[in-house]
Amino acid sequence: MGGVLIALLGVVFIFILMGVRVVRQGYVYTIERLGKFTLAATPGLHVIVPFVDRIGHKINMMEQVLDIPGQEIITKDNAMVGVDAIVFFQVLDAGKAAYEVSNLYVAIMQLTTTNLRTVMGSMDLDETLSRRDEINAKLLMVIDHATAPWGVKITRIEIKDIRPPADISNAMARQMKAEREKRANILEAEGLRAAEILRAEGEKQGAILSAEGRKEAAFRDAEARERSAEAEARATQVVSEAIATSGTQALNYFVAQKYTEAVASFATSPNAKTILFPVEATQLIGSIGGIGELVKDALGSQGAAK
Repeated sequence: MGGVLIALLGVVFIFILMGVRVVRQGYVYTIERLGKFTLAATPGLHVIVPFVDRIGHKINMMEQVLDIPGQEIITKDNAMVGVDAIVFFQVLDAGKAAYEVSNLYVAIMQLTTTNLRTVMGSMDLDETLSRRDEINAKLLMVIDHATAPWGVKITRIEIKDIRPPADISNAMARQMKAEREKRANILEAEGLRAAEILRAEGEKQGAILSAEGRKEAAFRDAEARERSAEAEARATQVVSEAIATSGTQALNYFVAQKYTEAVASFATSPNAKTILFPVEATQLIGSIGGIGELVKDALGSQGAAK
């Protein structure tokens, strides 16, 4: 009896052990009872009925990445391009993901491939190369709507690479080079034009300033000549008044003064070693004598005044 009891306890222990299931974090296990889905077991410890309940599918609930293999797509303008893409998705309902579609990964891949051909096939080559964001947005909207009944949320779709044919790539490279050369020529021409404009403006300003300087200089010269003429006229008036008052004596004085200054200038000349006076000594003596008479008259007038 003791051996039978131990055997029975061993069978019960094995039976209970077979009913204990641990679900890992990030996964949900579907529990099937007699072939029918009854429970989605979340992460943790669960007890099922052995031989009646069983684990149906182990569904990954984490966000996953599905790589879409390269596809050859014909664009609207009949250009053949190669396209690679990736899909980010997450299972929200384990029961639907397990039983609403036969193979979730294959279904998403095929759905993405067909819609990729549809979306890019409706665009020209230039549009497919320049409007990736629009392609991604269209694919995301269509595929997310199609996978909603499967309990799947498409979070992001990205076009990895678009490969046009080699001849088209070469033509695009030549076009890009021509465009850049055109822009460079335009910029160079605009730079030369701006430089010429600035140079002309500078010359214009310089001419204006030069004309203003000449005008100011002419005005100053005229003013100086006017002042000189006024001084000369004033001096002439004073001399005339002196001559009118003193008679020939003042005239002799002014003549003798100018004569003496002229003779002195010969003596101070740095180039003259020998001075020949083309005048008579008596003229110089006479001039000095005239000056002496003027001095005597001046002294005699002063004495009479005293």
